[in-house]
Amino acid sequence: MTSDATAFTGAPAGTPAPGARRLRRGRPLRFRPRLPGPIWNDVLGERPEGGRLRAMRRMATALVFTLLCMPIQAVLLLLPGPAKSAFPRFYHRTLCWLIGLKLRVIGRPTGAPRTLYVSNHSSWLDILVLGATLDARFVSKSEVGTWPVIGWVAKLGRTVFVSRTRGRTGSEAQEMRARMEAGDSLILFPEGTTSDGARVLPFRSSFFAVANAAQQVQPVTLVYDRLGGLPVGRRDRPLFAWYGDMETASHAWRLLRRTGTRVTVVMHAPFAPETVPDRKLLAARVGRAVSETAATLRQNREVTIGV
Repeated sequence: MTSDATAFTGAPAGTPAPGARRLRRGRPLRFRPRLPGPIWNDVLGERPEGGRLRAMRRMATALVFTLLCMPIQAVLLLLPGPAKSAFPRFYHRTLCWLIGLKLRVIGRPTGAPRTLYVSNHSSWLDILVLGATLDARFVSKSEVGTWPVIGWVAKLGRTVFVSRTRGRTGSEAQEMRARMEAGDSLILFPEGTTSDGARVLPFRSSFFAVANAAQQVQPVTLVYDRLGGLPVGRRDRPLFAWYGDMETASHAWRLLRRTGTRVTVVMHAPFAPETVPDRKLLAARVGRAVSETAATLRQNREVTIGV
């Protein structure tokens, strides 16, 4: 039995018909970055112009706004009254707006003096989000105070710097106690480092050594749950999370090119620290509440407030 080609042309199958134009296979197209190197490929590669222009505009306006706000806060620190605490919240809230990050807050901060806010930590964005939400001072590692611009902003925000070395643990804990006895509230990240955003690391009990100086403890859960207006999946979490050896500038560049970003902050019910027998149980209790709520938010489900 012959094929259709053999029956109609009298030639074996696959033989071109008389007078047919022979197609020649050319070389495959090869696309290369305009400049060599992974960094230049990411910044100047074949990507939409709008994203690059958006990132440059956001970074420039955030920097200019920061430089304008720094002398204002420096003057407010010298004056009595609550302005030196209210202005940082305005500053962080405006920064979130400038970079296109929408805030959703479930629950409300206790607002009481001497409150110890305890939150999970996955990105440098957490500083902007919590600074816009809470009237409290951050507890940060001492290296942050040496960073240009960021270190100056942290000092103007009356951040408590800790070195986490055994030789200075006692004096630094005493400074934190003195801050709370003066009426300040503090924000702790008891994971000790940033996570990849897909989980909450165990809370270290050593961070709760000053909990007995607080009037209340309020757990806080923070999850970046929208990108492009859609729920964030596991693949997209490194776009928000800042961990390992990630560079701040390149991480911010990739993030600020995107639109429709949102973070959800859950303010759990506060409680008196003396209701928990010791700091290990306190770390376990708060860590369990934060990690379970974060898992619920990552699954795009609604949460109920509780500890």
